[in-house]
Amino acid sequence: MKRRLACGCLLPLFSALLPGQAGAESPDPAGQRAAASPQYEAAAGRFRNPDNPQARASASGWAIWSRFLLAKKEGTVPIDPIPVRPLDRTSLDALDNASSHVIRLGHSSHMLKLQGQWWLIDPVFGERASPFSWAGPKRFHPPPLPLEQVPPIEGLILSHDHYDHLDVHTIEALKDRVRRYYVPLGVGRRLREWGIPADRIEEFDWWEERRAGPVTLTAAPSQHFSGRTLWDRDSTLWASWSVQSGGMHIFYSGDSGYFPGFKEIAARLPPIDIALMENGAYDDYWPAVHMSPEETVQAFQDLGARTLYLVHNSTFDLAFHTWHDPLERVAALAEARNIDLATPEIGEVLTVGKPRQNHRWWEGLR
Repeated sequence: MKRRLACGCLLPLFSALLPGQAGAESPDPAGQRAAASPQYEAAAGRFRNPDNPQARASASGWAIWSRFLLAKKEGTVPIDPIPVRPLDRTSLDALDNASSHVIRLGHSSHMLKLQGQWWLIDPVFGERASPFSWAGPKRFHPPPLPLEQVPPIEGLILSHDHYDHLDVHTIEALKDRVRRYYVPLGVGRRLREWGIPADRIEEFDWWEERRAGPVTLTAAPSQHFSGRTLWDRDSTLWASWSVQSGGMHIFYSGDSGYFPGFKEIAARLPPIDIALMENGAYDDYWPAVHMSPEETVQAFQDLGARTLYLVHNSTFDLAFHTWHDPLERVAALAEARNIDLATPEIGEVLTVGKPRQNHRWWEGLR
């Protein structure tokens, strides 16, 4: 298909590059806490990234929009089926409660089993990463676990409000099974609009840390943006997340361009056992908000983590690189630099700290 609708994080990306759109919905969209946040620019009515003189500028909104409407894509959608390991409640319940498990659901969606409790990160079970049911990036594969079989969730973590990370269908379907929601500043308003009680939502600014039973959560910086329409650019905050439980430390980058904040995260947080790092939807037209494979590897090395786990690929067509390019380039770099790499199949369970043999499952697929 030659013409494609720019959705996921790309519809807001285009609108964000137009003058006069930022913060148009509300002068203080995150409420009173926003005014006290170092990330909030009150005069503009929006959140902002830290200063980064090395960040490369994006192309104009017109150039990005025109490219998505007119350019021909090649190899961005797999021809052969993506391998999926089916999951069910019996196999999930059998996982050792004393260990920390990471289960890949697709794109950036993950389920964690921490000290016997279930957590979700950026769950998207919907068919499209889009505001529309009839258009926009469509899944390459079904979720490995049917939505109706998702167990009771102790905590649901969101990194930001783009459609490929925050799916209203999923939120509404799970609202009676999720105990608490942990989100960046302003994202709580989205959830309340969809019927989630306010007393079940906890909003975080960067570097805020809270305990949730045996789990310690810290919202950390990332270099990205937010918005779900043409008029709400940066009205909510974005974040990476630190999740500590049972002596294990899991880091999730969320969406981010490469920035000095990765070194600051390494300096301020305990050693990271496994880093779930964004690797996909990058392009020279928007270099500051998504990392190239080479930048993903550099960010991982800045973090000083033990294992590099790739996310944000293999589920939705959100850019112009081939669907397997993120995996191939990072795998080659990891081999050259002797990095412990995890590229799990969809539905695969990774037990943090336990030996495993990595498999390049995409090789040979068209």
